[in-house]
Amino acid sequence: MKSIAISGSPRENVGKRDAKELRYQSLVPAVLYGGKTQTHFSVSAADLKPVVYTPDVHIIDLEVAGAKAQAIIKDIQFHPLTEQILHVDFMQLDEAKPLTMEIPVRLTGTSPGVKVGGKLVLKLRKLRVKALPKNHLDSINVSIEELEVGKSVRVGDLKFDNLTITNSADDTIVSVTTSRALRQAEQEAAKGK
Repeated sequence: MKSIAISGSPRENVGKRDAKELRYQSLVPAVLYGGKTQTHFSVSAADLKPVVYTPDVHIIDLEVAGAKAQAIIKDIQFHPLTEQILHVDFMQLDEAKPLTMEIPVRLTGTSPGVKVGGKLVLKLRKLRVKALPKNHLDSINVSIEELEVGKSVRVGDLKFDNLTITNSADDTIVSVTTSRALRQAEQEAAKGK
């Protein structure tokens, strides 16, 4: 899994006024949970952009006042109008504890159903995965090489050794449906017989 290094500065005061002042300085208030104690700090909004505005999942190598920790982003609060990042919650990773994360789905291959005019429908862009931090993947690759028109790949079709997908096994990830053009062509062919 990819990792990005972010450094933060400890916060002396924790409150609305202090948080507002930090935001004026293009800093984002943040909290690190999961360790022995909670750590309140601030990070640069520019440092968060490559982690927040991407579909990829990253492990963050945090450094706050010389203390280092590996973490993931657990929650982000955005301003409702400006989309400015208001607050970030980080969760410290423990190599011995399983972690549940949403991992993006990547489709691989070419579907024969799409080649004949079917429509590819991706229903789940991310899957909830539970695994130890070292076993998490950057993405879950789903092959569509076998997908004919009317066929689909469900969560239960995927098998992995060191991780568990917690979505329902009946959930459809991707399917190939009959497109309007293909349906029309089939109807015209049936009329011509």
